[in-house]
Amino acid sequence: MTIAVGDKLPDVKLMKAGESGPEPVQSAEYFAGKKVALFSVPGAFTPTCSAKHLPGFVDKAAELKAKGIDEIACTAVNDAFVMGAWGKAAGSSDVTMLADGNGDLVKAMDLTMDGSGFGMGTRGQRFSMVVNDGVVEQLNVEAPGTFEVSAAEYMLGKL
Repeated sequence: MTIAVGDKLPDVKLMKAGESGPEPVQSAEYFAGKKVALFSVPGAFTPTCSAKHLPGFVDKAAELKAKGIDEIACTAVNDAFVMGAWGKAAGSSDVTMLADGNGDLVKAMDLTMDGSGFGMGTRGQRFSMVVNDGVVEQLNVEAPGTFEVSAAEYMLGKL
């Protein structure tokens, strides 16, 4: 069953790029005790993700934080090296890049998509959510091929 508002975020291992290589991040620990704006993209460096989705959260970081968001995180079914490089290319330390390389998080939330037509295999759907102390407070899942409700501007309007 797909995750819903009021559900606890699944506890899975994610990865982030560290100074000496990939560092494990346990989702239950990462999301505990803070309000996080989490957004998911089908793939790092892909057109809409790079031109609109990530830049929107970078541009709106201060406004999100002014509305009570403690941290902003981006996830994708990519490895920590790719996510780290994408984060550096985007030029912002305001967004934590969390690699869901095996798709464990999106599978556990039932938010996968089939990108095999583009040679991408199983990926995460495009979505955003507000997670407060590990519990989903706001969930915005895009219809296939759209970019509207998962945008930073949309999230801001709902906070």
